Amino acid sequence: MFKEFRKEIEWGGRPLVFETGKFARQADGAVMVTYGETKVLCTAVAEKTPRAGLDFFPLTVNYQEKAFAAGKIPGGFFKREGRPGENETLTSRLIDRPIRPLFAEGFRNETHVICTVVSHDLENNPDIVALVGTSAALTLSGIPFLGPISGCRVGYIDGEYVLNPQIDEMSTSDLDLIVAGTAEGVLMVESEAGELSEEVMLGAVMFAHEARQPVIGAIIELAEACAKEPWEIPSPPAGKQGIVDRVTAACESDLRDAYADPLKQSRTDKVAAIRDRVADEFAADETLDAALVSEVLPGVFKSLEKSIVRKDILRTHKRIDGRDTSTVRPIAAEVGVLPRAHGSALFTRGETQALAVATLGTGQDEQIMDVLAGEYREHFSLHYNFPPYATGEAKFLRPPGRREIGHGKLAWRALHPLLPTKDDFPYTIRVVSEITESNGSSSMATVCGASLALMDAGVPLKSPVAGIAMGLINEDDGVAVLSDILGDEDHLGDMDFKVAGTERGITSLQMDIKITSITREIMETALSQARDGRLWILGEMASALSSARDGVSKHAPRITVIKIARDKIREVIGPGGKVIREICEITGAKIDIEDDGTVKVAAVEEAAADEAIRLINNIAAEPEVGRIYDGKVVKIMEFGAFVNYLGSRDGLVHISQIAAHRVAKVTDVINVGDTVKVKLIGVDDRGKVKLSMRAVDQTSGEEIAEGAREAEAAH
Repeated sequence: MFKEFRKEIEWGGRPLVFETGKFARQADGAVMVTYGETKVLCTAVAEKTPRAGLDFFPLTVNYQEKAFAAGKIPGGFFKREGRPGENETLTSRLIDRPIRPLFAEGFRNETHVICTVVSHDLENNPDIVALVGTSAALTLSGIPFLGPISGCRVGYIDGEYVLNPQIDEMSTSDLDLIVAGTAEGVLMVESEAGELSEEVMLGAVMFAHEARQPVIGAIIELAEACAKEPWEIPSPPAGKQGIVDRVTAACESDLRDAYADPLKQSRTDKVAAIRDRVADEFAADETLDAALVSEVLPGVFKSLEKSIVRKDILRTHKRIDGRDTSTVRPIAAEVGVLPRAHGSALFTRGETQALAVATLGTGQDEQIMDVLAGEYREHFSLHYNFPPYATGEAKFLRPPGRREIGHGKLAWRALHPLLPTKDDFPYTIRVVSEITESNGSSSMATVCGASLALMDAGVPLKSPVAGIAMGLINEDDGVAVLSDILGDEDHLGDMDFKVAGTERGITSLQMDIKITSITREIMETALSQARDGRLWILGEMASALSSARDGVSKHAPRITVIKIARDKIREVIGPGGKVIREICEITGAKIDIEDDGTVKVAAVEEAAADEAIRLINNIAAEPEVGRIYDGKVVKIMEFGAFVNYLGSRDGLVHISQIAAHRVAKVTDVINVGDTVKVKLIGVDDRGKVKLSMRAVDQTSGEEIAEGAREAEAAH
């Protein structure tokens, strides 16, 4: 039934296998990729005709993990996969970013890529497998894709670069770097690093570039054997050049004047007015083909904008807002702007502003992450929100999309290597970044604002963190690397290169290239320029706060850590959690108990935490001979009184131990319900506890020496 094709190579010490012709035969391109025992089915389908009226390429990438791939049944009521998880969303973006620039110019057909993880060996991460599988599926499909590309992961373990480290090796790596691109150069970089130098990071990118080449060769060989006939690349519609000439003549001068306005909102309004005027003029001209105008005018206008901005920067070395290529916009940083928040900061860079808020919680606030590799708990989260008012727009407020999730994760990666361990700082940490203004690089403003908010909350970061976004203009007549890019420079430029880190090194690097690739020299220039900008930003941030505050906010819970014996955990929790629930209700504290006997008690009020700790210790502590306890009389007998002295434990105060003088009747001195202070003086052979009141000063709680007791008795 099947006409199968197969290509296998050895890659990173494991076989990488491409298979096609057996699965999903009605897709334009379908490849099953196997790495180790991880298998991903990658498919690509495009509509045969373009969608009318679009001035963008309608590409959708969906990466999905099936629970059966790891021998699991999904959690939840419905027991089936639902909306994409964070990792699935991030991996979809990871695949989308390097392939999007490589489709033929003018291709507007709806295109859909689906990558399905069907087997996961819990050793080889499926994201790289899905990335190379997507490249293979598109290359075989005949869709006008100017690939192939490939990608790989690079670790940095014991000072050595490691290709595609396995999942368990990543815990010892100082770097988690993913690089994708063509045979000629790099298109996309995503990373988290432990304050590594620019030289080490660039070396990792170059190492990845070389390591990717065998995969590209394998995809080409597979395509030579079984690729479908290539689709015809769309040619520009007849008459387009005439519209280009007319648009240029009608508004080039006005557009140049508009882009001389340094204020974003004013500049945007001027450009929109010019666009509307030209559209009205062309619509009123009956000599023009209305359908052709509708199809090409938006793209022509955008191309003219792009040409004006780019050539003016290369010619004058001055940017839209008047800066040179390496200057960072003015910065204002404030902390403590929200009085009830545990930590807050307002970071403003030019016309981009982030309100970052840090909240400290307990172990009960940790997020449970259910992924194919297994369930784990995450104690640090960073959420990025981009409301429409940030760009002066009136739009429906929607839930966080792929962009918000991606930007939040980028900032998370930048800060994560600098956080204290849970043993040193036993809090769950959440940071929320509300973008209140945006004109480029809001994700890097989030890094800066989040760093300040965390330090304001008393989180002992190893070092403050700052981020900067770099841009690129690459033309035949020159190259310019731009520091701290504006929104228009991102939109009209060739590169978005984001670098975050400390004074010592880089913690996160993300790069997206809109042209086919960039050279090592351009990356070196960008990294060097980014370092200068990052250090300047850190200096400006230090004027607001240079290190973490001593102690957490008075509004944050105080967490006290104590240790109990493991065999006492059950007693502290109680049947069905009854005991620990009662302690929480009585004191108002939150209590987390770990399997090793570590108990974390959290409460805003110190007295509540102290009372909770006292109650826990009363249950978990073992009686100590010679120790003094606060007790309560629970039963009176002729020969003495039983006193509850430690948790549920009772002991006997013999009538001879009630007072230094002779006591004729127990009730002459104490009664049921009285609070007394007792010393544990012994335990008999049957385990019965002996207590003494006469050995303790009932007022001060201090022990009375034997000689003093005898003197008092004689008196």
